[in-house]
Amino acid sequence: MSVLHDLAATIETRKSADPDSSWTAKLLAKGPEKCAEKFGEEAIEAIIAAVRNDRENLTYEAADVLYHLLVMLAARDIPLDDVLGELQRRQGTSGIAEKSARQP
Repeated sequence: MSVLHDLAATIETRKSADPDSSWTAKLLAKGPEKCAEKFGEEAIEAIIAAVRNDRENLTYEAADVLYHLLVMLAARDIPLDDVLGELQRRQGTSGIAEKSARQP
C-alpha cells in the first residue's frame, strides 16, 4: 500500500470518530461542502507558494492539498481507488484527446 492508501484508510476510520478527538472527524462532521471549501483554501495556498517559487512551502501545502482532497472524497464516499482507476484509464492518452472525448 502507498502512503495515500494508508491516509485514505485513516480518514475512513475517522468518519465514525468523535469530532472532539480528531481534526478529520471534526471536518467530516461539518459536511461535504465544508470539506470542499477547505480543499479549495488549501489549493489556493499551494498556488500562491508555486507562484512565489517557495519550494519548501509548496511541498508543505501540496501535502495539505492531498490530505484535504482525500477528506473531500471521503465526505462524498468516493474511494481513492476510483480516482486512481480513472488516472490509469487516462494513462497513455493525450490530454487533448481525453478532453475532446468527454461528453459536454
